[in-house]
Order: sequence, then C-alpha cells, then structure tokens
Amino acid sequence: MHGLNLANVADWLVANIGDVEAPFTAELIAGGRSNLTFLLTDANGRRLVLRRPPLGHVLATAHDMAREYRIIAAVGQTAVPVPMALGVCTDLAVNDAPFYVMGHVDGVVLDSAERASALPRERRVAASEHLIDVLADLHAVDIDGVGLGDLARREGYIERQVKRWSTQWENSKTRNLPAVDEVARRLSERIPAQQSVSIAHGDYRFGNCMVDVSCGRIAAVLDWELCTLGDPLADVGYIGVYWSDGDDGAALRANDPTPAGGFLRYSALLERYAQRTGRDLSGIGYYVAFSCWRLAVISEGVYARYLHGAMGDQGLDLAPMKAGAEGLAERALEAVRSLP
Repeated sequence: MHGLNLANVADWLVANIGDVEAPFTAELIAGGRSNLTFLLTDANGRRLVLRRPPLGHVLATAHDMAREYRIIAAVGQTAVPVPMALGVCTDLAVNDAPFYVMGHVDGVVLDSAERASALPRERRVAASEHLIDVLADLHAVDIDGVGLGDLARREGYIERQVKRWSTQWENSKTRNLPAVDEVARRLSERIPAQQSVSIAHGDYRFGNCMVDVSCGRIAAVLDWELCTLGDPLADVGYIGVYWSDGDDGAALRANDPTPAGGFLRYSALLERYAQRTGRDLSGIGYYVAFSCWRLAVISEGVYARYLHGAMGDQGLDLAPMKAGAEGLAERALEAVRSLP
C-alpha cells in the first residue's frame, strides 16, 4: 500500500502502543486530500488511525506530524473532543516519513448533503449548536495552560496568513488565476485589528468532525494540520464558506452538508458564538472573504499534489478539483469587493 510499510509500522505499534497485537490490516481512509490517513485494525479488532504526509515533494512548512500530534495531545486535555493521541514516530527508517497514531472514534463525517441523511432532521439544530459551541470552547482554551504557548506568534495573524498563503500560491500554482492576486492585494489593504488570541483550528467545519448521529453532538474534531495561534474570527468566517442557508439544495461547496435542510442558519451560528464568547462579529464578512481566498490557495495545492502523484493513485477525476480552486477564487473576489 503506497505510503504505508505495514510490516515496519506493525513492529513499531507493538513496541510503542499499549494493548495492540499483530497482525494488522490497513486501509486508506478516503476523503482526506492532504495528509494520508490509514485505518489500522489489530488482531483483536482494535482500530487505530495513522496519519502521514503525502508522497513525494511537499511544501516545507506543511505536514509536520510531530506538531500535529502535539496539538491533539494538548487539546485532548480540554473539553474539546479529539481522538486520543497514542504515539508519534519521526524515525524515517520505519515508514519513510514521520507519522502519528491516534485512537479511532466512531461517528459520521457530514461532508455532503447526502451524508447528512445519516443525521435525523430533528437532531440537525442540536448538531449545528454543538458545532459552534465546540469552536467557542476551543477558542476559550488557556493556551499556556495546555502547553501550546510557543506554538506560534500570537499577534498579526491575518497579516501573516495573507503573506504565507500568497507565498504558497506562488510555490504550488499550476496556472495563473488573476482573482487570487487581486484578493490578496485587497485583503492586505484592509487587515482588521485582532481582537484576541486563541487556538485557531484553520479548517473547522462539519467535514472535519466526527458526529454522533444518535444525539447530534460532535464526537471528535479532526485534521489539525493547519492549526496555529491567532485570530479566532478566522475559524468563524471559515464556517461560512461551508454553510448554505435554506433548504433549496444549492450547496456552496460539494462537501457542505447544510443544503440537506434542518440546520441552523449561518446568522444564528454567529449570534450563538457572539453570545458564548462576547466577541464582536460585525466585521465577519472580511473573514469569510479571507477564508474563501485561503481555501482557493489550499485547493490549488491539493490539486497540484494529485496532479503530480503525491497522493498516490486514488483514481480520482481531477477536473472538479481544478475547477474548485477557480470557483473559490472568484467567490473570494466577489466577497472582498462587496465589503463596506
């Protein structure tokens, strides 16, 4: 299996993870388009999840497995639900790349309107509320208290992000998209004052959570590779990229479950978050525009990795992925042009 030396990993697991027994079976968990994620099952049926970087060349600042492991281990001390951090391996002799292992969490990833059918309609308001409540809890975590005070710089988050993703665009783009450059310029010209500092997940949405559909609650928050310290409103704006109000079936993103109906409106999420945190959300439109633009850059990087074979051969049609980056860039441009 590309990206997984199962024999070596099995030996490492037995030596480093308690209560596991060889042999192991493995399967690639589909859906993730950045790091490779594998489901491992031991001889007794215990399930573990292993994450490692993509195959081949990746950007130098991305895919730090030890850093991601450190984050989930720290957040695991709090009320924010995350998988249990079990171990990290930086010895390249084991699997040719660093990896970490976490516990498996049962639940459903609501990454499309179709997948939302697993969540009964009468529980969708509760799931919406818990999604924003968990985010508020994350943003309330004592950064120093959980040992993440030195994870990143605390101030100037948006300014740093605009610079970072502008650089990533130059390093990973497969074609010119003038909208990306125009949005970067417009964002740079009107960077908002940062109200506070928190753990910023960077990719927070239903599609990166396991949902317990029996009660409409978040069972675990996943995919922490973009996490840093910074402006919490960036996470709130990012949810808006994946949230379609109403039941008209018009998804803003293919992996947006909300067109299935029954979920709160985005404005209600904002109101609940503001009540929970006391933060001023009057300028959230900027953060939605910024999030669309950043996601366009990320999407181009993912498309480039698949195009060049860094994610292995998963038999995917890359045309929608390519078009997705273009659509996000245009949506970001429309959003930033409409700011007051």
